[in-house]
Amino acid sequence: MPANAWESFIARLLGIGINAAQGLIRIALIVAAAYFAVKLMRVALNRLEFLLIRATERTSVSPGAAAKRIRTLTSVLWTIGSGFLWFTVVLMALGQFGVNIGPILAGAGVVGLAVGFGAQHLVRDLVSGFFLLLENQIRVGDMAIINGTGGLVESISFRTVALRDASGVVYIFPNGSINTLANATMDWSAYVIDVAVSYKQDTDKAIDIMRRVADEMKAEEEYGLLMLEPIEIFGVDNFTDTAVIIKARFKTQPSQQHSVGREFRRRLLKAFDVEGVELPPAAQRPVNPRAAKAPAPPA
Repeated sequence: MPANAWESFIARLLGIGINAAQGLIRIALIVAAAYFAVKLMRVALNRLEFLLIRATERTSVSPGAAAKRIRTLTSVLWTIGSGFLWFTVVLMALGQFGVNIGPILAGAGVVGLAVGFGAQHLVRDLVSGFFLLLENQIRVGDMAIINGTGGLVESISFRTVALRDASGVVYIFPNGSINTLANATMDWSAYVIDVAVSYKQDTDKAIDIMRRVADEMKAEEEYGLLMLEPIEIFGVDNFTDTAVIIKARFKTQPSQQHSVGREFRRRLLKAFDVEGVELPPAAQRPVNPRAAKAPAPPA
């Protein structure tokens, strides 16, 4: 059936004019095109999400972390893209009914400008949060230091980051206010240890004992899964008044450095005791000047 015939049929059916019927047909075509565009955008985003997850999971240390971050980003892109598309459809539909959309666009621009001035901090937080997630700077479960405050990352949103320190205090940082950010558990963590032995001890013997204790831990299933590499012993690092300092480092799974380091210290102390390796003498207790000047009690 020709287009004019369809328009006449719809006009007679609805009891409206030819121009109104033409407008309804155009609106129906616009909505149908928008519907298929939304479907195509959803398929494209799903495909992009799959490719990004497959590419990042190969190099990701924490399984699932990259997938969670990418799904969050694609969800935001889907919300923005679909919202903009349907907003455009509404404007085009109003235009088919003869509504002048110029003032609407101008009013939307003015409102957007006013909202932008009033909510500039909120917009800054959202933009900063988007790039925080996009660049994978920190993740939930990481140990981070934000603006000089350290703690465990409990939650990340597009507006804020929540840290909990060792005392249980929760700190909330708006993303736009983050000036310095350090991640202590990105891909792997490190435990640096300074071992002090007395000057009369053989440092080579002490290093051999340290390496043996670390190798025994690495051979165990419990700690072998946490230790990414054998212990790195840098050697004699410093001299103090009473001791020689030997520096070493463990490379562990993220956030597992303290578990490995504490167990190593416990075992090393026992090994030094068995092998007869002397630790430096403890510092003498400071003398109270007032007590030293006090007269002796009468006999």
